[in-house]
Amino acid sequence: MAKWGEGDPRWIVEERADATNVNNWHWTEKNATPWSKKRLEELLVGLKIEEDGVKCEIKDIAKIEGEATINNRKKKLIFFYEWELELEWKGSLGDSKTSFTGKAEIPNLSEENDIEDIDVNVSVKSSSDEAHTVKEVIRKKGSDIIRERLGQYIKDLKTEFSQNLILPSKDQKKSPTATEKKPVKKDLSTLPVVSKAAPKEQKIGVKINTLTYKYQEDFLCPPDELYTTLTDVVRVQAWTHGPAEMETEKGGPFVLFNGMVEGIFDELSSPNKIVMRWRFKSWPPAHYSVVTIQLIDKQDHTVMRLTQTGIPDSDFDRTKAGWRQYYWVPIKDTFGFGARVGSL
Repeated sequence: MAKWGEGDPRWIVEERADATNVNNWHWTEKNATPWSKKRLEELLVGLKIEEDGVKCEIKDIAKIEGEATINNRKKKLIFFYEWELELEWKGSLGDSKTSFTGKAEIPNLSEENDIEDIDVNVSVKSSSDEAHTVKEVIRKKGSDIIRERLGQYIKDLKTEFSQNLILPSKDQKKSPTATEKKPVKKDLSTLPVVSKAAPKEQKIGVKINTLTYKYQEDFLCPPDELYTTLTDVVRVQAWTHGPAEMETEKGGPFVLFNGMVEGIFDELSSPNKIVMRWRFKSWPPAHYSVVTIQLIDKQDHTVMRLTQTGIPDSDFDRTKAGWRQYYWVPIKDTFGFGARVGSL
């Protein structure tokens, strides 16, 4: 077994076929500005806000100034976006035929601000009591709904532009893009024969002494974001910095790190729980550990709790360290889900 820190070949991803940017080490950039403008219009224009007899609708985006770019440098995806928006709304109160118009200004939609810190400044052109009532509904309830849509934009931006910044590995075809949504046609004969039922002890010639590993880590994102990051093939390719094969369904196989890690999903309960059979290819044939990942919503962050049973005791240290170095640190670095993880 290679010493940790010297490069264990069972984790290492092979070099890229494209020698101009081996391992995505050089700076590459994508312009996401045109896509972002279109997506923001789709999410915001036509948005309806209703409460206590007040009915409002975002009619147009009068101003949309800013830019969005995605950079890949040294295997890290860096998302930059900064927008100043001015929305035009129209609303009415009760059965009144009188309608009121105004603006909702968003001056600080940026990667530097959390969604809840984004300002939504609402104004109305009329000074009547009815106009003030309509404005207050938009200011209170409408602001939260608008922030939800802006959060969706950020999520879509990361998903859309994670793809194609990861180059295919040598002699391997590119994986389907997120928009194609093609199922992985994995030849299951290349994996050990495993029933889709719960794992059972199998006689494989020698008894394997196993250990259990438990770990907890905080991520500065909602549970659904982290769940998607762990189960969406495009995102997985982004943080593993290489090709991945994955059928995200019960009984679906997955293969990561050029076949060094493989397994089968046993339970997918979005957005809070993932159970999978997980193994290194180097483990004895048909031996799987069972990994349970729970995602707990703490309002301002998500607690990830991992329990892994059935780890061969001879491989316990490598397995434990690998979760941190090849899963949690790259996920945080790639998607900006918080400070780097601490010590074990």
